[in-house]
This record gives sequence, C-alpha cells and structure tokens, in this order.
Amino acid sequence: MFELEQLVVYPSQGVGKVERIESQEIGGATAEFYIVRILSNNVTLMVPVMNAHNVGLRSVCDKDAGMQIFESLKDRSDFTGYTGQNWNRRYREYSEKLKSGDLQDVAYVLKELFLIGRDKELSFGERRLLEQAMGLVSMELSFALDLDQEEIKEEINALFSDVMEKQEEES
Repeated sequence: MFELEQLVVYPSQGVGKVERIESQEIGGATAEFYIVRILSNNVTLMVPVMNAHNVGLRSVCDKDAGMQIFESLKDRSDFTGYTGQNWNRRYREYSEKLKSGDLQDVAYVLKELFLIGRDKELSFGERRLLEQAMGLVSMELSFALDLDQEEIKEEINALFSDVMEKQEEES
C-alpha cells in the first residue's frame, strides 16, 4: 500500500505524488482509490487501490537502481538496432516498453533510439518516442538520485554525445 505524499511511478505518465486516498461508491460497492498527481503535467489520476500493482503503479526506484540505469545506458553490447525490423514493428515494441512502467525497459528504448540515430535520421515518430523515454527516465532518476532533471538529461546526452555529434554533422 502506498502512503500519502509518497512518490510513485505510473506507466507512460511518469512520477506522481499520492495526494490522497478516497473511497467512492461504484455500482453499489465501495472502492478505495489513490489520487495521484503526475508532476510533469499536473494530470490527476484515480487508481484503484486493489488494482494499483496490476496497472503498474510502483514506487520510484532507489539510488542503487538509478545508478544501474546509468550503467545500462553506457553498455552498448545489447544494441540490436533496426536490422530486419520495419519501423512499425519497432514502434509497437518501443511503445509497449514505455507503457510497461519498468524503468529498465524505458531506458532500453531511450538507448536504442539514440543509437539508431547514429546511423540514420530519426523519423518524427521515433523522435517523439525518444523525447517521451528521455522525460520518463530523467524524471525518475532525478528523484532517485536527488538531482535536477535537467542535470540528468545533460548527463544522458553526454553518454550519447558521439551519436549526437554525428547527427549534427549530417544536418
């Protein structure tokens, strides 16, 4: 069970804060809901307490897990790229990973798209997924590591500076 004021992560929305827990009657039955305000866009979500884990609501990762994410972004040995996959299949796969709520999956999408951008210009859809992944990863890591989100973005961009320099040269 999550507590009031606790930071939580909602899949594909990002970090939010549990503002309150309230009961509502629905179809003659009383149900409890977490009222979660997403910090990046001020959206308020009602998440059933009984199904919170089923929908992927989870606590923000701890500092050690955050550092492991940085290490996984540095490791390029698992990069598969886009060989043999068309964009639609990759887009669906990446979208599913972003919706999973698993920070490791979201970081994987971020890394893949940065590295794909090394070899070709990203499409509009790919750039949008890259921005979404960057936002989700950087926000959670900023809370986990107690750093400003912009600092986290700068550090991630520095990890892929070779990729970004190549893209700028081609522009």
